Amino acid sequence: MSELTTFDEDEAIKFIRATLPEERNKEISDDDILYVIDTIWDWYEKNGYLDINADITDEEELRVDDLVAYVCKELRRAKELDITPDDVEMIVKSELQYEESIEEF
Repeated sequence: MSELTTFDEDEAIKFIRATLPEERNKEISDDDILYVIDTIWDWYEKNGYLDINADITDEEELRVDDLVAYVCKELRRAKELDITPDDVEMIVKSELQYEESIEEF
């Protein structure tokens, strides 16, 4: 059995950057990626995914499309960030892959 690794924002950003196309890496700042990561975790909290006693059923399984839509909505509110919906989807999916890679969930 492998040892669980703790979520590390800096490592998550490195992981995400490794998955983004080179031209988008130049356009997206670490702060933009961190904003998306923070928004993902806000969504987790609002939807009960962080509750210790959470008993998530199949119907409540993470819906990536819902998560991407939530992050896009929050980005529109922030207005100062210049990330496209396609960028958001790539970053969200990469962040989820990072979580899986450290066996956080």
